[in-house]
Amino acid sequence: MEPLRLVLVAACALVDTDGRVLLSQRPEGKALAGLWEFPGGKVDPGETPEQALVRELEEELGIETKIACLAPLTFASHTYETFHLLMPLYVCRRFWGTPVPREGQKLKWVRPRDMRNYPMPPADEPLIAHLIDLL
Repeated sequence: MEPLRLVLVAACALVDTDGRVLLSQRPEGKALAGLWEFPGGKVDPGETPEQALVRELEEELGIETKIACLAPLTFASHTYETFHLLMPLYVCRRFWGTPVPREGQKLKWVRPRDMRNYPMPPADEPLIAHLIDLL
């Protein structure tokens, strides 16, 4: 059996002043379309997860943050059919700008206790409990 490739993706629990977390719905045409996830994306070669998040938040949502504003919370390690995903989750409460969907995705601010009402990829689901405990 071929070893699965490891994919490193950084994710962010962006928290507003009311303690809600931003979820992004994967657009049609992408893998896992229609599921809700934490914003973020693949870490490029030579990039740290924190650098990737700063870049991805600007590209996906048009907001600015700094590495110092990202606090590591937990991580997901999940085997999909064709790859293994390693996904650190950071919490960010300090950012500039208002998130806007730049990639055709839908956005929703959700209280952590209500997140289970939003279908999520298998790797994201276990992260909810950590956010409920935190927020």
